[in-house]
Amino acid sequence: MGVPLPNPSSVVLLGAQRFNPYLREAVDALGITGRIATITAGWQERETDDDDLVQHLDGRAVNLRLHARGDEVFRDDPELHSAHRERQELLRDLQDVYRVRLESALDAERILRERKTPLAIRDEIEAAALQSIRDLDLWHLEQCARLRHELDARLKPMKRPALRRHREELSTQLADCDAVAIAGGHVATLVNRLRLFGIADLVGTRPVFAWSGGAMVVSERIVLFHDDPPQGPGATEVLDAGLGLVKDVVVLPQPEHRLHLDNMDRVRLMARRFAPAMCLAFPARSHAVWQRDVGPVKARGVDRLREDGCHTAFEPGDAT
Repeated sequence: MGVPLPNPSSVVLLGAQRFNPYLREAVDALGITGRIATITAGWQERETDDDDLVQHLDGRAVNLRLHARGDEVFRDDPELHSAHRERQELLRDLQDVYRVRLESALDAERILRERKTPLAIRDEIEAAALQSIRDLDLWHLEQCARLRHELDARLKPMKRPALRRHREELSTQLADCDAVAIAGGHVATLVNRLRLFGIADLVGTRPVFAWSGGAMVVSERIVLFHDDPPQGPGATEVLDAGLGLVKDVVVLPQPEHRLHLDNMDRVRLMARRFAPAMCLAFPARSHAVWQRDVGPVKARGVDRLREDGCHTAFEPGDAT
């Protein structure tokens, strides 16, 4: 991984760790020798089945148990539980409505792109079709934010005793840890628990290591994608805003299983749709290091999707 980076606010995005883990190498490269708080809430009820992760980190892992803690908060605060469940149902309905509208917009973009349009108006028409998709993505993000804000303004979760007690315990645990590692799993559950406990604030400037779904949730915008899903063709869709620990990047884990990088039309559309954010694909054994006040400072094995439909090795100097 190279020479350790001295900046304590580094965020390291990694490829999948399940079959070929190298988190320990990334930890060593930053010179971290103390305990590491681990977040496996995306594994849901299996979040404490983390023996492999604990062993990989030489017993230094401290599991924050965010999934179980969330269940405990909801058990002790039925009013918050009811409101939270209602909001999650609204978010699911919102996602369904967005998906229906998005599929129509994507179909329109494809039809117009394949149509033999006169050259004099082709660029304008294609740009308008793309803007319709971008507008839908933005609308969806705004609606998700509105639903979250309404519950927070009404119930003020962070001031409620059950949640405040767990945040105090988490703060104590984190005080004894030098870094935080966020695993993948069910992305919606993971970001839900991270937000519930305000983990971004509790982490502070500690280094963060994140992979798969964990890498997705620390970005500004969580994008769900699969070019060849088991249930049939699927549309690339925005789920929600992420924690924003890294800026101007759309994280695409496991491209070797989820992306057809040889399909230039799909690559071109994704890169243009989310610009100026970079679409970065993280295959196995890849990594990129961000410093929160600087941006990306090093990378290995990461692919950047380009607006011309090609993909190239990502170099941090290309971030601008």
